[in-house]
Amino acid sequence: MLIMEKEDTRFKKRIWDFYREHKRPMPWREDTSPYSVFISEVMLQQTQVARVLVKYPSFLATFPSFKSLAEAKTATLLSAWQGMGYNRRALYLKTSAKIVCTKYNSLLPSEAEILDELPGIGKATACSIVAFAYNKPVVFIETNIRRVFIHHFFTDTLNVSDGDILEVVERTLDKKNPREWYWALMDYGTYLATQIENPNKKSTQYRKQKKFEGSVREVRGGIIKLLLKKPFTKEMLEKVYKNDERLYTALAQLKKEGFVSEEKGKYCIK
Repeated sequence: MLIMEKEDTRFKKRIWDFYREHKRPMPWREDTSPYSVFISEVMLQQTQVARVLVKYPSFLATFPSFKSLAEAKTATLLSAWQGMGYNRRALYLKTSAKIVCTKYNSLLPSEAEILDELPGIGKATACSIVAFAYNKPVVFIETNIRRVFIHHFFTDTLNVSDGDILEVVERTLDKKNPREWYWALMDYGTYLATQIENPNKKSTQYRKQKKFEGSVREVRGGIIKLLLKKPFTKEMLEKVYKNDERLYTALAQLKKEGFVSEEKGKYCIK
């Protein structure tokens, strides 16, 4: 037990020392209001920080509150979201905003269990929102945090489960200042990614990201961009995507998920 405590103390000192010297400025760290944190954490799902840094300010300027987001027209919402990928996250945001406005009087709940019930959030994102917006000592993992803990505590272990990692995350958590502790972990994890081979390959959660080029998702994004400009008939789309079977799969998915509707033989943003 004494050896473990010493190891944890050294680890925490290393993380804090690094953070003091290399703290990364982020707009969502300057504004930790619940709405701003909520938007940034959903944006950061499966999207590089550099891209979010570009889109986040303009998105907040367009939709500065849960109310404005809840009332957004789909076309306006998707236009503001362009470049972020995974467009369904934008619809999830709008649906969640409606729930927050109607069920919680426009006040974002501070309980991770409640946030987890919102569409497209999930347990890890729910906990990260609670930690960053309300500075609550909840326990969660994301890519950079996972990298840090596997590197320092599971050096000689293969097939590391998130359950094993979470035990150490909880043990080393700074319960007085969880918000900044998680920022420190993330910054250190980003640094590690430039220094060593990815420790996350040892994780049971590790999956190689599917290629975007040549995927149905690529066609989905292309269709959205076209329809944001004007309605298209199926024949017009077929001229763009000649002999590409992905077109029909993408159209079916977009209609089913509520992005696109078909009116008088033309497809348009719903």
